[in-house]
Amino acid sequence: MAAISLSVIPSLSSVVAAQTAAPVNLSSLGEDALLERLRDADPNDAAALERELQAVWSSSGSPSMDLLLRRGRDAMERQDWAAAIEHLTALTDHAPQFAEGWSERARAFFNAERYGPAVADLEQALALNPNDYNAIFALGQVFEFFGDAKRAYAAYERAKAIHPNHEEVTKAMDRLSVEVEGRAL
Repeated sequence: MAAISLSVIPSLSSVVAAQTAAPVNLSSLGEDALLERLRDADPNDAAALERELQAVWSSSGSPSMDLLLRRGRDAMERQDWAAAIEHLTALTDHAPQFAEGWSERARAFFNAERYGPAVADLEQALALNPNDYNAIFALGQVFEFFGDAKRAYAAYERAKAIHPNHEEVTKAMDRLSVEVEGRAL
């Protein structure tokens, strides 16, 4: 009996090691599992998790809505803010529950210097997807743009709690930390 158990123990440990070492197919994970892994990920793993989350959040479930999103993003790449707003407004009109449409239109509004609509769209995006760390970061940027360092910092802290490895959030917090937290004596 002892010989049997000794021969089984190395086999079990190799099976457990193989299971833990096996790469996980991130696309098979749901949003909640991706977010949970993102909170504890090292920087290398965080990048892959972020890409997967962005893919999940960028899929409306409708090819025509995905096309409007793509057209809006393409217009923003060309810095054609009016066209971007037009495409993304069509998207938010036809898919009002699709948070990414609101988030992207907020970005277009901000770049078009239409700050009120940008904030309203970010609020709607976050009402639909409170875990969208990029929308939270964008809200922090708006607060910072208008000189409200404390609210900006609070938004950055919220984004960092979801995505601790977000480089831009870390840079923003570092930039504002002295102003918000003060200097150590």
